[in-house]
Amino acid sequence: QVQLVESGGGLVQAGASLRISCAASGRTLSMSVMGWFRQAPGKEREFVAAVSSGGISTRYADSVKGRFTISRDNAKNTVYLQMNSLKPEDTAVYYCARSRLNVVSTSLADFGSWGQGTQVTVSS
Repeated sequence: QVQLVESGGGLVQAGASLRISCAASGRTLSMSVMGWFRQAPGKEREFVAAVSSGGISTRYADSVKGRFTISRDNAKNTVYLQMNSLKPEDTAVYYCARSRLNVVSTSLADFGSWGQGTQVTVSS
């Protein structure tokens, strides 16, 4: 059983940058596709980004493409999300998750292990 713990969230102004992390324990992530999702108040959880096990292949939601970068350090068992040019509409709880599949998917249903989330708030 893998435990995922997100960290690094906070309150920033529009246009700022923030990097959030997802550290895993209990099981190595090196063979797993990993993803970031977010959920704003009153909205459904949505896909943000995903990365292949080796870190080569990535996918992004159109709303964050060009601003966010997902990466991973398998030696540290950690996945990152670098967020630049943040907008108020990026405000949400951000969750990392481990995929059940070996392909880089954007579907929430394909991810089976979830962290508790970290709050990111972007003020205008």
